[in-house]
Amino acid sequence: MKRKKTTDFCGNVNRREFLNTVGGGFPALALTGMLGQEGFFNKAKAATSMNPLAEQAPRFKGKAKSVIFLFMYGGPSHIDTFDYKPQMVGMDGKTIQVKTFGRGGKKNEGRIVEPKWGFKQYGESGKYVSDLFPHVGSCVDDISFIHSMTADSPIHGSALLMMNSGSLLSGHPSLGSWVNYGLGSVNENLPGYVVMLDQSGGPISGAKNWSSGFMPASYQGTVFRSQGSPILNLDHVNGMPASEQKMLIDSLNHLNSQHLSPRFDNTNLAARIASYELAYRMQATAPEAIDLDDEPEETRSLYGIDRTETEDFGRKCLLARRLVERGTRFIQIYSGGAHNDHNWDAHGDLEKNHNLHAGATDKPIAGLLKDLKRRGMLEDTLVVWGGEFGRQPTAEYEYGTGRDHNSFGFTMWMAGGGAKGGVSVGQTDELGATAVENRYHVRNFHATILSLMGLDPNDLSFFFGGLDHKLVGVEGADPIPEIMA
Repeated sequence: MKRKKTTDFCGNVNRREFLNTVGGGFPALALTGMLGQEGFFNKAKAATSMNPLAEQAPRFKGKAKSVIFLFMYGGPSHIDTFDYKPQMVGMDGKTIQVKTFGRGGKKNEGRIVEPKWGFKQYGESGKYVSDLFPHVGSCVDDISFIHSMTADSPIHGSALLMMNSGSLLSGHPSLGSWVNYGLGSVNENLPGYVVMLDQSGGPISGAKNWSSGFMPASYQGTVFRSQGSPILNLDHVNGMPASEQKMLIDSLNHLNSQHLSPRFDNTNLAARIASYELAYRMQATAPEAIDLDDEPEETRSLYGIDRTETEDFGRKCLLARRLVERGTRFIQIYSGGAHNDHNWDAHGDLEKNHNLHAGATDKPIAGLLKDLKRRGMLEDTLVVWGGEFGRQPTAEYEYGTGRDHNSFGFTMWMAGGGAKGGVSVGQTDELGATAVENRYHVRNFHATILSLMGLDPNDLSFFFGGLDHKLVGVEGADPIPEIMA
């Protein structure tokens, strides 16, 4: 079939070609004009969000404005910290029938390791807390304990990804990315999502745990250090005045902006333009944010910065408070690095392991909660504590006190940000092997955080690959009702 010839328009091109050419020319002309405006690059940053929620109020008014996630990497033992199991006392060394699934595979029996620390009651709620956490124990009336958490994997790599992104597979946006995607940034001079790693290194899989996945790169976590330069490679180039550096950044952004097309989404390029501008602004604001010299000695002591064993984690907790004051939406602090000797993964000597890590974190965590409360910040700052899973009631090896991984039932807690205080939700069985009452999944945990931030977990979505992806999965999840104040 012979194609019908289109009538020429204006003697040169047909009408379709004319509209296509002119339509593409006007945005290009507008871009040229915007390049001369001082605020253009901030607009470029906003353009990377592709976020329908950032342009309007949250779905409902959230009680929390920021989240501080205290991540105990390696899997702390719930039985030895916050899940009191008096029935286990006197059972040490006994072999019993109990189904477990951890690094050592599936087993039907095991040798009991009874809790190695005593428990005391604290607060008006009378909550039992291990002697590992006496300072946190003094804060129990501000904490919601969830004793019936469950996850899908007892393996560190996939369990970390699930706790951080809601998926066992890499490539999905992390919790901090979802929060910033849903609510937008408050402070244009600091990242909305900050990660602080253990002094011994980061967790297994590294940056996958704070990745923005298939979202624009501007939503990924930024790794901060608590001393020295807060971000590597952020210092001014030796001998280069700030004015020259600004000219260089403007030139780079000008060249990059010439490749932005109004017809094609290029979020990586737009994010790169925004990141250059953000990095320039952070050269002035980030060092000020981590400068603890103006903090009173009493405050530094409250966080344990005056003691060797608590100094590092204490600095990070105090820095988290300062970042919240400056509008950072989501902060994650890791206790525990990649090597087993430097995280909570107690397969061998449970007492040595947990004494070390609890001793380094107990006072700083309590200091953070007390400092936020006395400043009137705890009511709108949600503090979260936990690891990727818990530990089993039985020993992994024939000898020793080490416990294997346990994703069938473990403890996490929340404080502030609208979460009820002095509350304990759910139960594990008498040995702490599996959740038996009010079982909640990681998805419910994420749904609770989003809800407290004012976001509907079942409505917040991002379209990618033909699907509307959600942090809580396509099947959705409800927040934990016993926690919602």
